[in-house]
Amino acid sequence: MKSAERTIALLEYLSAADRPRTLREVTSDLPIPRASAYALLMTLVRTGWVEIDGPDTGFRPGIRALRAGAAYVEHDDVVRRAQPVMNDLSERLGETIHLARLDGAEIVYLATCLSRHSLAVVSRPGRRLPCWATGLGKAILADRDWTEVDAILPGTIVPRTEHTITDRAAFRRELEAIAARGYAIDEQESTIGLRCFAVPLDFGGTVHEALSCSIPTVRLDPVREEEILAELFRARARILS
Repeated sequence: MKSAERTIALLEYLSAADRPRTLREVTSDLPIPRASAYALLMTLVRTGWVEIDGPDTGFRPGIRALRAGAAYVEHDDVVRRAQPVMNDLSERLGETIHLARLDGAEIVYLATCLSRHSLAVVSRPGRRLPCWATGLGKAILADRDWTEVDAILPGTIVPRTEHTITDRAAFRRELEAIAARGYAIDEQESTIGLRCFAVPLDFGGTVHEALSCSIPTVRLDPVREEEILAELFRARARILS
């Protein structure tokens, strides 16, 4: 049982890392003895779940991990319902469209339709971001009682940019405003120069997913914002119908 738990912990650790990790880093960051970590990594390398990035450069997720992640998305009911609508929405707006799900204190991107413009943000399926710094996360959290939200948030809300809301009282007011108007805005809170509009997807019960449109602020004006919101609401209605 301990071996299975260590395997899961190691795969999650490598998947969340922003670069390949060395054996020294693995044993420093995870409570796994060096000998056990090395043996486990070599087993995962042999089976394709982990790859060695290069001589002395560390370990990263392998092709089998990619297959497992792709299979999850391909068989997900929400993705299946949303994908054709997202394709149409992307074609109509020409901007990047995202579908994401809340997982703990993070949102996980499930599907993405890329902008046709050269200046665009790219968040591939599987990428994780803190829920408090994204329009998608805020749209999902706004459906929940503050007690639940407060328990989800970390003790210290770490900013991603200078615009990220890190004060709990201010964040609570933000969620109340989102719940009242029905959509969330990420005002450069995750990425400087980018605004994101997001609507929650309520399939009944607690909201777990949200749909968004991300666009560089240089391409925005009040008329364009109204168009994006109107299209997002129409797309949501199609997905939920």
